[in-house]
Amino acid sequence: MSYQPKIKDQFTEELFEAILQLENLEECYRFFEDVCTIKELQSISQRLQVAKLLKIGKTYSEIEEATGASTATISRVNRCLHYGADGYKLVMEKLEAIEKE
Repeated sequence: MSYQPKIKDQFTEELFEAILQLENLEECYRFFEDVCTIKELQSISQRLQVAKLLKIGKTYSEIEEATGASTATISRVNRCLHYGADGYKLVMEKLEAIEKE
C-alpha cells in the first residue's frame, strides 16, 4: 500500500516541487528565509534536533535542556516518530548516510 499524504493539495504540491529544485545549502537558506519567518525556521530546525535526540534515547528533560523545546513539542515529535508518516526517520537515515561518506 502506498503512502497517502494527509496534507496533499495543489499549493502544497507546488511548494514541495519548488523545494526539490533547490540544489545546495545556499539556495535553501535563500528560499526559506524568504518563505518562512525566522521563528518558523527555528521551530522546524528545533523539531528535527528533538527527533534526533529522541532517536538516540535522550530523556525529555535532556532534550528540553539541549534544545529549549517545550515538553509539548517533544511529545508531538515523539508521537510523529512512533505513529507518523516516517518523515523524520526517512530524513535522519539520509543524513546519517551523508555523515558516513
